[in-house]
Amino acid sequence: MTRAGPGEDRRRAAARPARPADLPALLALFAASEVSAAAPGARAERLWRESLAHPGVAIFVSDAETGGGLAATCMLVTAPNLLRGGRAHGFLENVVTHPAHRGRGHGRAVVRAALAQAWASGCHHVLMQSGRTDPRVHAFYEGMGFVPGRRTAYVAARPGDPGI
Repeated sequence: MTRAGPGEDRRRAAARPARPADLPALLALFAASEVSAAAPGARAERLWRESLAHPGVAIFVSDAETGGGLAATCMLVTAPNLLRGGRAHGFLENVVTHPAHRGRGHGRAVVRAALAQAWASGCHHVLMQSGRTDPRVHAFYEGMGFVPGRRTAYVAARPGDPGI
């Protein structure tokens, strides 16, 4: 599949809030992408309902131009904060773009929507981490305004859990 020229498909790439009916397409997006395994069956349905109903969680998706399905998604989690003058923290998670739709503006659309929501919610910053080693992934985040090295990330793994 050929990549679009500058601005060609990007005009069509738009983000919207996720809906309850998006779960099957979201699970298909995760399965087609290079991400960890999603929760199975009934557990995924329960977690999806909880995520959509949880205060401080916003999930954005971008619809594929053709063939239905989702091209990209990300989740913004905002949390109250007593410091920084009481301004919230934002955390960007689960940024995923379908391999067949990369380079077409879908990832940018969902991240922009998440950042706009964070700023509208009064967040003083948005943190995100990436375990990916592909330099294109890091260039993408830097192009979206994320600054590497501004903070140091530490990860504590659940004992016996190799999944991090």
